[in-house]
Amino acid sequence: MKQVNWRSVDLNLLVAFSALMESRSVTRAAEKLSIGQSAMSHNLSRLRTLLDDPLFHRQGNEMLPTTRALELVPVVEQLLETIASDILTPVRFEPEHYDGPVRIGLTDYAELVFAPVLFDEFRRQAPHCQLSCRPIDRVNYREALKSDHVDVVLGAVEPQDTALIMEDLYTERHVCLFDPRSTGLSSPLSLESYTSTPHALVTVDGQLSSPVDDTLRALGCDRQVVMGSQRFLTVRHLLSGRNLLCTVAELMAKLEMFNDTLAISPAPVNVSDFVIRQIWHKKHDNNAKNTWIRQTIQRTVIQQVADLRAR
Repeated sequence: MKQVNWRSVDLNLLVAFSALMESRSVTRAAEKLSIGQSAMSHNLSRLRTLLDDPLFHRQGNEMLPTTRALELVPVVEQLLETIASDILTPVRFEPEHYDGPVRIGLTDYAELVFAPVLFDEFRRQAPHCQLSCRPIDRVNYREALKSDHVDVVLGAVEPQDTALIMEDLYTERHVCLFDPRSTGLSSPLSLESYTSTPHALVTVDGQLSSPVDDTLRALGCDRQVVMGSQRFLTVRHLLSGRNLLCTVAELMAKLEMFNDTLAISPAPVNVSDFVIRQIWHKKHDNNAKNTWIRQTIQRTVIQQVADLRAR
């Protein structure tokens, strides 16, 4: 392939060529482009040097194109049209015509609470799309975004990376969940009931303690954690028919999918809230499809949170 000195190539020269072809006059071409006649003459000189052809020669008051110039007309017009339509015009994304995947990285909590309503909303807007829910956690979510394995991440993660952008969606709080028949407890729980009842614990890293234990120790209290699991579904199923209680995220406790008799109570100790946010890579910030995905997630999550908290 011939080496081209791209420093000498100016797209404005193509615009000047097109104006000259249309007006067949340096003066009229300059007026069309709102530049001085000397600037247009300079552009014509640069074009002649760049293309190694006179391009136009004067006949009376008209500039007549050479054979080379006539050959270039359709090529230049196509280039200018491509630049205008494919490069300078923002790409529109039409969900109703999209038939590809929507890839969302979700923590266990986020998938349980939001996957069904996200599926409904994405399929409503884009009937031919496929929703791909991919498991992520605080360790692997960065790589999932950087390698484009997911379009957006949703969950309680906090990026410490300047290549990632985040949007806080809502703050989640904790409640206590228990079987009132098996524990003999009722809502609201007292601190004594809370500390005297065995605890199950949803634990991401396998630890059988949490910041709640630090809070209790500061109050001169303690609790007995007898079961830990990384899966909320496991812990929730375990509570039915057993003398156990668990401190869980409020929205999880209120999901309609559970047809049981577990009771919900405010926690009698301070349990830190956590923020649910969506995160995406900076390189996709202005991407039309990614913007649509983020906007759809934002609206759907906010609505689901309102619906669950109203129960």
